[in-house]
Amino acid sequence: MQGEWAGEPVGPDVWETCRELIPAGSVFAFLAEHREVLFPAEMFADMYPSSNGRPSLPPQVLAATVVLQSLHGLSDFEVVQELRCDLRWKAACGLGLHDTAFDPSLLTYFRRRLRNSADPTRIFTKVKEVVAATGVLKGKQRRALDSTVLDDAVATQDTVTQIISAIRRVIREVPGGQETAGRWCAAHDYTNPGKPRIAWDDETARAALVDALVTDALNLLGHLPEQNLGEKAADAVGLLALVAGQDVEPAKDSDGRDGRWRIAKRTAPDRTVSTVDPDARHIHKNRTRHQDGFKGHVSFEPETALFTAVALTGGYGPGNHEAAVAADLLADEEEGTELTVLGDSAYGTGELRERLQGQGHTLVIKPPPIRTAVPGGFTIDDFRLDLAAGTATCPAGHTANLGQVKADGARTAQFKRLCADCPLRERCTTSKTGRTVNVHPQHELLAAARHQAATDPAWQDEYRRWRPPVERAIAWLVGKGNRRVPHRGVIANNIWLHHRAAALNLRRLINLGLTRTSTTWHLTPATA
Repeated sequence: MQGEWAGEPVGPDVWETCRELIPAGSVFAFLAEHREVLFPAEMFADMYPSSNGRPSLPPQVLAATVVLQSLHGLSDFEVVQELRCDLRWKAACGLGLHDTAFDPSLLTYFRRRLRNSADPTRIFTKVKEVVAATGVLKGKQRRALDSTVLDDAVATQDTVTQIISAIRRVIREVPGGQETAGRWCAAHDYTNPGKPRIAWDDETARAALVDALVTDALNLLGHLPEQNLGEKAADAVGLLALVAGQDVEPAKDSDGRDGRWRIAKRTAPDRTVSTVDPDARHIHKNRTRHQDGFKGHVSFEPETALFTAVALTGGYGPGNHEAAVAADLLADEEEGTELTVLGDSAYGTGELRERLQGQGHTLVIKPPPIRTAVPGGFTIDDFRLDLAAGTATCPAGHTANLGQVKADGARTAQFKRLCADCPLRERCTTSKTGRTVNVHPQHELLAAARHQAATDPAWQDEYRRWRPPVERAIAWLVGKGNRRVPHRGVIANNIWLHHRAAALNLRRLINLGLTRTSTTWHLTPATA
């Protein structure tokens, strides 16, 4: 049941009696004055469909609390302490001087209701409506795209810990799991919360343990009773199957049919790093920076320093790549609006360029670097390609035919014997069979982008001018301890990221002079 504002605070009204103590122009003061208009009760009515039961805390109070929590990067417990002891927080959320706030679990319930609602990111959407009402983005046609890696909220687990944890989860969640494990699982006492007692510095002992644990996992999966599983049980079975196979391979002298296993001499590309948060992934942001967690994506207007869209995704897979998410970040822009889209080389794919240019946007996106077989040697841009005629001519003047168009649209030219006595071979290829040129489906778009980035001063000035504000935006987003996500899973953390962006946007609008007269949001002329 949705709670209603009673109008009688516990003790003196902090905003009325201590207004001069609340910093003017702060988010605290703004929420104290405009909280009810910014987050009206009807905005959350669908989250409380029943009129029965005990009334909840008014959702506009919880919404204001979530905004402040996201702005300051505090835990639920820390938020409640602020509400009890800090006059600024009490004023912002409408609490009286003697109000002891509420139990921290209410914030968990509120987030759960948001997650299960038709519009989980409604707080961000509401702040976007305020942005639109002020007209601050009118005529601002630049959108900068960027991403960052956000650390997960759990500890990374090794192979042994993951398998044991996943087996325990099946025993706990799946009907008949405990009986099946008691009969078929003998590698470890799964009621023991600790790790198996072995000589961990003994490679043979570790290998034997992994072999036995994987055997237990496969026996458990293979002998569970046939039945229709609920969501939690099905997730437990799927997770066990995943972790039992992602880190192991047949033993050195095994063909895989005798059931002997060892830890694989490689890392699975989509490896789950923890059974506590199966959505977290090992992410390679670049060649030197590796993290476990998620990807945060943003679209940012660099002149006003406002986030126009954000998204949190998993850290691995083509659907979570920056270029794949970019189109969704720009999807809410007004139809027909032609933007100048800025981005680093992660957004420089041919597919995204083709799509954005087809929508009429101007691209200031850094092209991906070209890899060369020989350091400082010839690249594909040194070859003369005639796509209509289906030929490729190398720097030495040799011509080879481009093959048939492949399923993905690519084509290949193989020079082979033409390289045998070529004087430029050492600058072109290290292959014994000669140079092979792979032509991207959007080769002409990519080649034009590389040429523009290298020779066009206007393009270079635009990129250099607006790149620093984007770096600052990412710094704001992850500041105050927000490099680490506070929740588990993509869905919950995506909502958190939207709350974080909403709080930052609101603070920025307030700094620009956000106020309200009658029924209109606007920026005061002196500061706009």
